[in-house]
Order: sequence, then C-alpha cells, then structure tokens
Amino acid sequence: MFTGIVQGKAVIRGMVKKADFMQLQVELPKNRCENLQLGASIALNGTCLTVTGFENNLVNFDLIIETLRVTNLGQLSIGDEVNFERAAKFGDEIGGHVLSGHVHQQVTIDRIETPDNNWIIWFKTKPEWQKYIFAKGFIGLNGCSLTVGEVKEGLFNVFLIPETLSMTTFGTLEQGAHINMEIDAHTQAVVETVEQYMNNR
Repeated sequence: MFTGIVQGKAVIRGMVKKADFMQLQVELPKNRCENLQLGASIALNGTCLTVTGFENNLVNFDLIIETLRVTNLGQLSIGDEVNFERAAKFGDEIGGHVLSGHVHQQVTIDRIETPDNNWIIWFKTKPEWQKYIFAKGFIGLNGCSLTVGEVKEGLFNVFLIPETLSMTTFGTLEQGAHINMEIDAHTQAVVETVEQYMNNR
C-alpha cells in the first residue's frame, strides 16, 4: 500500500532488456534506504515493484510483460528520473489517498499551462477510463496523489503546487509524455456498482 506522497526522485542507473522482460537498477537517495530488504515493495512512477537485490543505494527490480505493457517504465532510458515511494507502514500519516501501485493505463500530457504562480497539466484519457474521473476526485499520476481539477470530454487536468514540482518529475515533463494513471479504488467501486445495478433493472 502507498499514500501517493512521493518521497523524491530516483535515477535509472542500469537496465537489461529481454523478450517481454526487463531488469532495472535504480539509485535511491541514501537517506531513503534505511531497513531496505529483499522482497520489499517500492513504487516507481506509481508502479508497485519488488526489490530483487540491492547494494548500498542501488536497488534492482524485475519487470514482467504486464508491467511493461501497462506502464511507462519500459520507455525509460539510463539517466532518467522517476518518482518513488517506499511502501507505507502501519502508523504512517496518509497525507494523500490510498494507492495500490497497480497502474490502470497510461495517459498523455495534452498541454501544460503556466499562468502566474500556477502550473496546470491537461491529460488525454481513453473513453473507458473517463467515467472514473471526477472534478475534485482523487487520482494517482506517476505515483502522486492528486486532486482532479476540471474534466472535459477526453481530457482532465490537475493543478500542481511548487512543492510537488520540486519533489517529483512533473516539473520537467513535456507535452506528449506518457504518465502512469491509477484511478481511485473507491470511485471505481461506486461507478461499477451503480452500472451493475442499472444493467440489472
């Protein structure tokens, strides 16, 4: 389980690509490696991954076909940065919303608006996922717990504060970038329950 409060940026230091499989090595900040263990869960760009090995602050992960198909991790290059969050522990403050780290799809940055003292990002999404996105609802984007601003046909936006821009990769992303999206589980449950009820009437 994750909170969507990104703990910082990690750097891709190595990758080995095979058929429908990839091994990834990531450099975490040293102060975020305390009590790191094999089998631990860490979210990279909102994708829950299992630690398969580590040495100091270099951490290894295996990515299988479904992860490569659904997320943007297979599009990374050495030197790229990703958002990371270590798994939440009982007693942690949940400042965002509960995320599983199971990415539903990728959305694309349609445009970025930067009026005075603001940063607004618009995303394109597929019709089958639009029904789960509501103004003022929660959404997970590259592992960040964010509040949806406006929703239009095929589009939605989020408003980012300076702290989010400095702690995450959002401040360096450009139009056309692919972003991992995890919809809010509670919203999904409500929408699908109502759909099932209406279909069975």
